[in-house]
Amino acid sequence: MLENAFIVVVIILVINIVYVSLSTLRVILTLKGRRYIAGTIGTFEIVIYTVGLGIVLDNLGQIQNLIAYGLGYGIGVIVGSKIEEKLALGYITVNVVSSDPDLQFTKKLREKGYGVTSWQAYGMDGDRLAMQILSPRKYELNLYEAIKSIDPKAFIITYEPKQIHGGFWVKQIRRGRIKKSVQEAEEAKEEEV
Repeated sequence: MLENAFIVVVIILVINIVYVSLSTLRVILTLKGRRYIAGTIGTFEIVIYTVGLGIVLDNLGQIQNLIAYGLGYGIGVIVGSKIEEKLALGYITVNVVSSDPDLQFTKKLREKGYGVTSWQAYGMDGDRLAMQILSPRKYELNLYEAIKSIDPKAFIITYEPKQIHGGFWVKQIRRGRIKKSVQEAEEAKEEEV
């Protein structure tokens, strides 16, 4: 009997981790406009949810099953978030303000393949260089490193655009310039070590 109770707890835990991870991915995909993939995931998600809930309801008198259900839910949120982080779907827009308008900021970032629009701005303490940079999310950390290497004191704000249309930058992504730039930077780091 104890073995069966343990197996039921493990099954409930695993089912809820899978269910909530799929739920997290479904919501994120829906927000990113990938409704057909989200719908497919939703189909599997609800089947898994129904099976898990059925097991819990059949064994409602067992407190360990309720604990496993709750614990599985919490772990599922974390796992789903980690999966989405690894997938890094979509793009980010990074607004950067540099206190040194004379830096070759825009040129250096464009050489790395990033789409940069820049303009002169005026802040509380004088002239600034303001930029808007578009990047695939999977290169987000590389972009931050590039920005900080050019101007460690740069002011950075990041957000996700809902829709992108037009511009030369779309062509650059197809050519893989950012990917090539990131690979070159990683190779240079390896050579330093």
